[in-house]
Amino acid sequence: MTLVILAAGMGSRFGELKQIEPVDDYGNFIIDYSAYDAAKAGFDKIVFVIKEENYEIFKNTVGSRVSKLCKVEYAFQKNDNLDKYVSIPDSRVKPFGTAHALLCAKDYIDGPFAIISSDDFYGFGAFKELYDCMKKGDSVAIGYLLKNTMSENGSVKRGVCFTKDGYLTKNDDYKIERIDNKIIGESLVDDSKIELDENQEVSMLMYGLDYSVITYIEDNLDKFFQDNKDNLDTCELLLPNILTDMINDNKIKIKVVPTAEKWMGITYKDDLQKLKDYLNDLRKKGVYPNNLY
Repeated sequence: MTLVILAAGMGSRFGELKQIEPVDDYGNFIIDYSAYDAAKAGFDKIVFVIKEENYEIFKNTVGSRVSKLCKVEYAFQKNDNLDKYVSIPDSRVKPFGTAHALLCAKDYIDGPFAIISSDDFYGFGAFKELYDCMKKGDSVAIGYLLKNTMSENGSVKRGVCFTKDGYLTKNDDYKIERIDNKIIGESLVDDSKIELDENQEVSMLMYGLDYSVITYIEDNLDKFFQDNKDNLDTCELLLPNILTDMINDNKIKIKVVPTAEKWMGITYKDDLQKLKDYLNDLRKKGVYPNNLY
């Protein structure tokens, strides 16, 4: 059972390489907690998708620790694997988004796989629910209550789960923030705005998927770049949008599995201390040992 962890983001809002920011007094990173929980739930291989220039620091820190629990491999998110589809302008620095990151890891995936972000603390219960559903052969999105995923320090980006009979019908990304005691979501697809309930289920980029998702991404790259030919400096190929397109094309059925776990992360610098306090409280309750590895 393979878990792909996306860790090539630039962390622009946090201001540093937040994937390797210690989140406790023992030098552990958020990724350490995710890997620990994933291995405990049953995943036996982790693929880190990173920038090539960060390989040594990842390998010598979190990689060396996680390798004590399961097999570890590394994939590099680079834009040069897109050369046959488009001429990328020199001004383009950032990678092309979460679906592109997954495409960069395809050589390390040979069947169903799970995927998460390195920036987020998900909680063991979510990994257990994910693993159990995948063992049954389901494609799944873990659904968090929106109120359990908000930051007190600014807007967040979430995949809003629109469902029918427990299955996704649409999973588009929204920029979400509290405005005048309301929760407002602005679509990153078409800029439309909606008011959201605090109990709305959202995806934190925690999926269990079939390999056909990777094939679908490859098959639709030409169309993506043609649609964005005037926007190559900033456009992103986002996994939630790909999944929505697959659902509309009847290529996949994704079950939404709710979790009561609370999301924590460091989208902003001021989030860091709150996360540290939360993890310290879990450690006091015996949920985690001081030394994860």
